[in-house]
Amino acid sequence: MIAVSAGEFITILIFSFALFLLITGAFTAYFGSGKSRKIGAGLLAGGLVIGIIWAYLEWQQKSALGGFLSVDDLGSLIVGSIYVLVAALIGAGLAIGLFLLTIMKS
Repeated sequence: MIAVSAGEFITILIFSFALFLLITGAFTAYFGSGKSRKIGAGLLAGGLVIGIIWAYLEWQQKSALGGFLSVDDLGSLIVGSIYVLVAALIGAGLAIGLFLLTIMKS
């Protein structure tokens, strides 16, 4: 089992939240129209702001939380988080693809 501290868990949570806000915001802003395009721009901006705040708190480690978010090796944590997210997305994509294939063939 992988041991994850509370600070690492919060770091991964905030990082993935900001990353997926950026991705979904860009997707919605590009493919949407009218009101949904504005919502996509808001998601994109929100993900960017959260990501910048996250980066500031991580690299400065002088937040109001008193070092709660401090992580020993931030670079390997980010890379590991991306690997885990990619693996989860591939698994979810395969399951959704199988679901759609079975629904469309029946």
